[in-house]
Amino acid sequence: MIGLLIAIVTFNYLGFKTNKLLSGNQILHIWLFTIALQVLFDLFIEFKYHAYWYFDKELDWRGVFPHVFLIPPVNMFFLNWFPYKKGWMKQVIYLTSFIMAILSYELITLLPEPWGYFHYGWWKLWHASILDPILLLILLGFYKWICKLEKKACSKY
Repeated sequence: MIGLLIAIVTFNYLGFKTNKLLSGNQILHIWLFTIALQVLFDLFIEFKYHAYWYFDKELDWRGVFPHVFLIPPVNMFFLNWFPYKKGWMKQVIYLTSFIMAILSYELITLLPEPWGYFHYGWWKLWHASILDPILLLILLGFYKWICKLEKKACSKY
């Protein structure tokens, strides 16, 4: 639990402190989208198929913290630093580097408690390495959609 609390405080502090791009509206949308997508995914992968779990295999209150407070600020990092106006090669390098950082952090979370809090069932790191780019691209598409909706809403006034 100590590792999770340190990560939550650090990621949230840095996520908000280094944000230069995302508006409050966008942060709210990204935060809620992240929670909804993660909970929907974990409903099946974590709770039905027991591929991985936080703390215990059973549903418990400690598992709420990583779902609500850990991943959203990481998504803020990703979107805030994404090289939108650079070439596709720089974008691919950024995406690959970001995924490597996520996978490295995931390895740290597998440490024994109190530092670690994540456990594998049949899930392996290579599953995450395949799925993470897809999830980040979905997030990027959602963010671009939010931006279009904001632009459209602002043009009406």
